[in-house]
Amino acid sequence: MSCKGLFLNCQRGRKLIRGISFCLVASFAVSSSSYGDDKAAVVRGEASKVPTRTIFARPEASKLTGNKILVGEGDAKLPLVVVQGTPYEMGRQLGQIMQQEMHAFLPAAIKGIADELKVSEADLVEVWSRSAAFADDRVEQELAGLADGSGLPLTLLQAAHSVPLLMPYSCSSIAVWGKATVDGHLYQTRNLDWSMEVGAHNYPVLVMYLPDHGNPHVVPTFAGVIGAHTGMNARGIALAEMGDAPGKEAPYQIHAPHFTIFFRTMLYDADSLSETLKIFGAQPMTKRYHFVFGDGQKEHRAVKIRAHAPEAAGRQVAIWNDNDPSDEFAPNVASCLVYNDEGRGAFPTLTKSYGKLDGEKMVALANQIPIKGGNVVNIVYDTTALRFWVSYAKGTQEAYLRPYVFVDLKTIDANHNGTPDLAEHAKQPLAAK
Repeated sequence: MSCKGLFLNCQRGRKLIRGISFCLVASFAVSSSSYGDDKAAVVRGEASKVPTRTIFARPEASKLTGNKILVGEGDAKLPLVVVQGTPYEMGRQLGQIMQQEMHAFLPAAIKGIADELKVSEADLVEVWSRSAAFADDRVEQELAGLADGSGLPLTLLQAAHSVPLLMPYSCSSIAVWGKATVDGHLYQTRNLDWSMEVGAHNYPVLVMYLPDHGNPHVVPTFAGVIGAHTGMNARGIALAEMGDAPGKEAPYQIHAPHFTIFFRTMLYDADSLSETLKIFGAQPMTKRYHFVFGDGQKEHRAVKIRAHAPEAAGRQVAIWNDNDPSDEFAPNVASCLVYNDEGRGAFPTLTKSYGKLDGEKMVALANQIPIKGGNVVNIVYDTTALRFWVSYAKGTQEAYLRPYVFVDLKTIDANHNGTPDLAEHAKQPLAAK
C-alpha cells in the first residue's frame, strides 16, 4: 500500500474512533442522568417517580407443555395433569394448569393454618428455608417454576410446604404380594388421615411427572402441593407414611428434609426396594414416623419401617420384613405382607382373604381402617401393573364413603396423540433425558 493510501486509512480510522467515543459518552451520559434522576427521586422520597423494575429475569418459557385430563365418572372425576421436562419446567407447567385452584385454595388455607399454629407466614417460610437447606434441589427448582406458572408468591408456596413439618397427623398402610394375592401382584394401600378443616381435599390433583432425568412417577396430591405424602414410580416403587409424633413433642427437628420431599427423591431415583432403603438411610430424621415401601417389579417385596427420631441412636430405626417375629405386631404376621394399621383390625381381614387379595378387596380393606373424622384420601396401588384406585374426600364426606377412581398409568394419553404418555416418554433419546 502507498504512503498516501495508508494516510487516508488512518484518517478514516481516527474519525471512526472519535464517532464511537462520542456515542459511548453520550450513551453513558444519558444512562448516568437517568440513574442520577432515579437516585435523587428516592432520596427526596419521590419513589413513585422511579420506573418499576423487575429485580430478576425469569427463564424463557419452554416449548414443552403440560396437559390436563379428567379421570373417573360423575362427581368423583379428578384432574390428572401430565408435566414433562426439567424440574423448573414441570413446576411451571403445573402452576399454569392449576393456577385457578391454587389461588382459590392456598392463600386462605395458609392463613388459617398459621392462625391455628399461632405463627406468622414468615415463621412458616423460615421453617421451610431451614429444612430445604438439606433437601433435594429438584424440589426447590420445581417450586420456583410452580410460583412462576401460577403467579403466587414463592414465599407462600414455601410456607405451604413447611406445614407437614409442623402439623401432627395419623395414617395407615398395608402391602401384600406373592402368595397372599390372587395374581401375585404387589398391592399397597395408603390412608391419609389428616385435617378435613384445611379443605385440601376439595382441590385434588393427580400429577404424572415425565422428567428429563429420573423415573416417571405419579403423585396424588392437592393444588399447589408438590411434596409427596405418597406416590408410585414407573419402576413399581410405592411409598406410604404414617405419622406418630404427638403435638407435645414439638418443636420438631427441622434441620432435615421432610418425608414429603425425600419421597420425591425416591420416586425420581429408586429402581428397587434396596435403592429406596439406601436413599432413606441417608436422610436425617425429623420426628416419629412409620413407613411402608413396596417394590412390585424388581425385588417384589415390601418392608415396614419405624423411624423415631427422639429415641436413642440405636433405637431410632427398625425395618421389618414379612413374617418377621420381631415385628411390633407379632405374632399377627404372615408371609408376603407387612402392615401398620395402628391397631384398627386389619389382620383378621388379611388372614381371611389370604391368597385371594386383589384391588377390589384392598379397596374394601382401606375403607375398613381409616380414622373416621379425618379420612382425606385413600389409595390402593397395584405396583406390578402400574395402576391404582384413589378416593378423595369431598366437602364433609370422607374418602372411605366416596367412589374410587381407577387409573392405569400405561394407558394415559393426556395430549391425545394416540400414544400413551409413558410409552412416548420411554422412546425419547437418552441424551434428552
